[in-house]
Order: sequence, then structure tokens, then C-alpha cells
Amino acid sequence: MNTTLNVVLWIAQGFLALFFFAGGAPKVLGRGLDNWTGFSDLPRAQVVLIGVTEVLAAAGLVLPKVTGVMPWLTPLAAIGLAVIGLMAAGFHVRANEHLNVLETSLLACIGGAIAIGRWDLIDSSTDVAPWMLVVALCLLLPAAIINVIVLFSGSAEQPASTGSGSEQLDGTRQPVA
Repeated sequence: MNTTLNVVLWIAQGFLALFFFAGGAPKVLGRGLDNWTGFSDLPRAQVVLIGVTEVLAAAGLVLPKVTGVMPWLTPLAAIGLAVIGLMAAGFHVRANEHLNVLETSLLACIGGAIAIGRWDLIDSSTDVAPWMLVVALCLLLPAAIINVIVLFSGSAEQPASTGSGSEQLDGTRQPVA
């Protein structure tokens, strides 16, 4: 494997694992969820399940390759995190949170790029030019990092509703008189 590609993949894996571990641990522990969108509407068991899958997939993204024990789990964990990211994007679309949709979509793309880059651990017949993955990850990682910084800085406040103050929104985000 190309040395540059390997370094870029490790950086991407570390970022994605850290992000999903930091997002999954509070869901498992039940702390700080009051500030997160929509988790008060979900049953506690479902929130814990989401958190456990995020924490396990984050560990599976790094540990198998580092330890050499079942390294073929690394691209599968990356695929799992990409799916979680896409499902979270759908969750944020329903909540009309466009910046969060962008963030979770970028994370899903990073997970997909990692899966492609590490696929040789499963099947050696796959041939993707290393420079293509390096370019893709060098574009996706800074975009995701900048997006996370903007989200946490609070400078991207999103309006609660698009209608007048006298309207309410129901579960489908349609104005209700």
C-alpha cells in the first residue's frame, strides 16, 4: 500500500473514531443529551443502542488494524459508520437542521472513503488509485473539521421556524394554524 495513502487513512480513521466515540459515549451514559436534537423523543433503549453501535464501530475502525487481530473488521466498521452517518443525516433533515445534515453527510463520505481504502484487508482484487483516495480524504477531512468547529462555536444558529411567530410546527414540519 502507498505510504502516503496509509498515513492519510490513519488520520481519517483517527478523526472518525474520535468523533463517533465522543458522540456515542454520552448516549450510552445518558449525560448531556438535553442539548442534542430529538433524543428526548426517542426511547432510552434506542438511544443506548445508537450509542453502543457508535462506540463499537469507532473501536472497530482502529483496534483491529492496530492489533492485527481480525483486521478485516476495519473496512466493515467504516461502512457501518457511513450508514450511521447517512441515517443521522435523515434524522437532521426531518428536524430542518441543514448544517447538521452537511456534517453527518461528510462523515458518511469519510467512512466510505476509509472503507474503500482499507478494502484490501478483505479482497485484494480491488484496485483504486491511491491518489484518488488521498485527494478525496484531503478534501473531506478539513471540510468536516471546519463544519464541526462552526457547529460547536455556535455561530451557525438556525431558526426554529420559517413561518410567523403565531404558527406552530407539527412532526412533519408543516405549519399548523
